[in-house]
This record gives sequence, structure tokens and C-alpha cells, in this order.
Amino acid sequence: MNGWTRSTVKSNPEHNMKRYLFPADYMADPSVHVFDGKLYIYPSHDRESGIPEDDFGSHFDMKDYHMLSLEGPDPMSSPIKDHGIILRLEDIPWAGRQLWDCDVARKNGKYYLYFPAKDKTDIFRFGVAVSDKPEGPFVPQPAPMMGSYSIDVCVFEDDGRHYFYFGGIWGGQLQRYRDNKALDTGSTFPADDEPAIPPRVALLRDDMLEFAEAPRPLVILDRDGQPLKAGDNQRRFFEASWMHKYNGKYYYSYSTGDTHRLCYAIGDNPYGPFVYQGVILTPVVGWTTHHSIVEYGGKWWLFHHDSVPSGGRTWLRSLKVCELNYNRDGTIRTVDGLD
Repeated sequence: MNGWTRSTVKSNPEHNMKRYLFPADYMADPSVHVFDGKLYIYPSHDRESGIPEDDFGSHFDMKDYHMLSLEGPDPMSSPIKDHGIILRLEDIPWAGRQLWDCDVARKNGKYYLYFPAKDKTDIFRFGVAVSDKPEGPFVPQPAPMMGSYSIDVCVFEDDGRHYFYFGGIWGGQLQRYRDNKALDTGSTFPADDEPAIPPRVALLRDDMLEFAEAPRPLVILDRDGQPLKAGDNQRRFFEASWMHKYNGKYYYSYSTGDTHRLCYAIGDNPYGPFVYQGVILTPVVGWTTHHSIVEYGGKWWLFHHDSVPSGGRTWLRSLKVCELNYNRDGTIRTVDGLD
């Protein structure tokens, strides 16, 4: 890794200025992209289901996606425009419930919205919807992507190829699969001293509608070259994949779930392996942590969410942004989640 295996995370997180982006509604899980010089935000949309909170996400009643755009040059001050609903659950023929985290990619003038939803049997699959404009509306394909499962998609473009990162354990159902096949026994978790359940990555087909290959594990290593263990819940993957590139290196970032951190690892190619580096964001108010990282206006930005405006209710979340800074060696300065 040429010196990239050492974590230089600061012991005292930075107190960055932060902004709530869209206080008019509860939205979360922001996937953020810059298309033709303009910044677009694709969040999930929080609604109460009236069901008590559980590990399966039953308290999330998420039925549509909106698209937001930044109407100016500065994420900390420019107005945010809501372009309205770009896809509804009722318009997806195969979907039953729970439109969770989504992402959007562009190729050859078309925009592709990738989303997880539970099918009619309550199994998470990924769907694709297509539009001629970044603000939609998006028209869904009639069936889910072949061989897809679990939640939390990030689509990363590198040299004209698009890579599909995904996975989430517990309610995200990733523990139900081994080698891309559903387990007969249902959920199975490794022992604490065994390698953690890894996220998945797959190259997309040229038409952007299906996998071009079988999804493969994305391995996160410690500084000794060993895979992170399942019991290492301060560092191991839980959900919320994101990929970005900085100074020629690939930065894979993710949530640790029940320890409420955003962490990252660095690799030399989109498939990895990736070596753990440290914490991007310390725990926020609210259970979940989900994010995206994007360069815009000559600066890097961390988009995420917390539950402060809803009084700490974990399933009613609000979008936030703050500047993200790097150390001279390429490591990321930790941000205080409670600012």
C-alpha cells in the first residue's frame, strides 16, 4: 500500500461547521453527485410506519424518492431546491415496501437510479429506473436486477466503467447469503474471531441494467494484512457503502452500524483489498449513519444525516453537510458527529 496502511486519525475530532440542508422534510442517506457542474442530492425519504423500532427496519415506511439540487456555489449557504418525487413505490411492479438508500449514475446522456426494495416476499432486491434528466421522472424496469440482494447501493464510475457496491447486515439481509446464494438456514453470523461479513462489489454491464459479473466480496484488512473480524464492531463493515477517489487512491467508506461510526479504508483499485485507516465521522444523534463524499467548488464535502430536528427519533432523519479535510499523507481528518 506504499505507506497508506498507517492511520493518522486525530484523537480529537474536528468541530466543523455543519448545515441542515432541507429542514422542510425528513430525508436521509444522501447520495450526492455533480453533473455538468451542478450538485444533485438523491436521498431516501423518512416516514413513520407506526410500527415499533426493530432490527429489520419495520419502523421505516419509505414510499418514494425526491431529488434535491443546490441552487448556487456553496453547500453551506446556497438554497436547496426540491424537484419533487422522482419515483414512487406504487410504480415499481415487483416491489412490496421499503425504498431505502438509492444512488444515481449517468452514462451516454441517460440517468440510472438504483434502489433497494423488498419484493412481494419481503426479500430485498435492487431495481433500476431510467430517465433522460437528472431530476427525473425515472421509469423503473419491470423486474429487479438478476442476482441482486441486500441494500445500500453506491455506483462508482472509473475510466468509463461503473462499479456497484452494496450490502447491509441485520435488517439489510446480507447475513442471509454466502457466495451470492441464499442460505437454507436463513441468517448466519460468523463468530467474533472469524472474518466479518464483507460488503459486495460487481461491475455493471454496458447497458447499466444488470451485473456484468457475479458480485464479489470487498475485503477490508487491518494494518497486518488480516481481514477485520466480526467481533471488531468498532471497525468492521455494517452498511452504507461509498466510494470516491483522491490523489489516485480509492477510498471505500462505510458505517459500522451498531457502533455508529463512519469509517474508511484505502485501496489501489476499485475491487481492493482495502486497508483500514480510521474514522471519518464520530457517532451522531440517532442510530443510523449514512453518507456520501464529493468534490465540489474546489473543496471536499461530507453529506450525512442525524436525528436532532426530530428530537432524536432514529427513523426521522435530516440531511446535513460539512467540509471534509485531508491530512498531507492522504488520510481524512475525523469530524465530530455531535456538532
